[in-house]
Amino acid sequence: MSDTSPHPVELEAPDIRPYQQGNTGIDYLHCLDGEEPGPHVMLSAVVHGNELCGAIVLDELLREGIRPRRGRLSLGFMNVAAYQRFDPRRPEASRFVDEDFNRVWDLTTLEGRRDSVELRRAREVWPWIDTVDSLLDIHSMQNRTPPLMLCGPTLKGRQLAQRVGFPAYTVADQGHAAGRRLRDYGDFGEPQSPRNALLVECGQHWERTSATVARQTTLRFLWETGIMDEAWFAGRLSAPPPPPRVIEITEAVTVVSRAFRFAEAFRGMEVIPRAGTPLARDGEREILTPYDDCVLIMPSRRLQPGQTAVRLGRFID
Repeated sequence: MSDTSPHPVELEAPDIRPYQQGNTGIDYLHCLDGEEPGPHVMLSAVVHGNELCGAIVLDELLREGIRPRRGRLSLGFMNVAAYQRFDPRRPEASRFVDEDFNRVWDLTTLEGRRDSVELRRAREVWPWIDTVDSLLDIHSMQNRTPPLMLCGPTLKGRQLAQRVGFPAYTVADQGHAAGRRLRDYGDFGEPQSPRNALLVECGQHWERTSATVARQTTLRFLWETGIMDEAWFAGRLSAPPPPPRVIEITEAVTVVSRAFRFAEAFRGMEVIPRAGTPLARDGEREILTPYDDCVLIMPSRRLQPGQTAVRLGRFID
């Protein structure tokens, strides 16, 4: 994985060392109880160590002493080992230490014998995740692409994203062939379970606006959960945006060979008007748009075999 980036680092990574000792018995995981009964809501950040906007928002909330009125609010810094390696001179290099923390969330992997820095941390927070009713996982992206809310393949996920109402695009997808995301773990991905999760991609990793998007998404998510006093939101929420547009992913293109090359320098959210348009070549295989008005979601620069190169979707609204 390259450790260089064409994008300047406009954000400063907050020092999270003061949050190591929380009140849960798990390092860097804090839980705040309300006075009244309610759901257990969780905000998670730095699942990838070079994604700063979530750490900024959690740091702000903890410093101001946030407290829910109802239920419980957990704030978790996830892949701390990778985050602590972040260097603005080599900002791509700290995505993970051994493996992607957001590809290990299936029971076979969690209960298996494989070992890594990320798996050890996942197994540490795993029992706590099993108590969460509603999760917002805060991320950012490689390219300067409009922010996206990833709701997974279930109707309940799509409905939650629509109620949160921000950012402007909701992406309904199946995840990655390389492994299951935290957003899709366990009951979060079960259509009949009331437990639910969203993953927000707040914009380019180090762009200043990604922190603004992370703040507003977090506020609207907390509003939707109902755990905070309404007065707490005064002066914080921006004007209500239009309802998000929904993009349904029909295919995730997985890299097969080390010879994978895109046909153009795609950034994401391009709408390709005609079916059969060349998108990439993977060894001998040519990858074409499967239908008219095909939307490209999050084309990657990490073009390694087994990884997702791009997701193909269409607007369904």
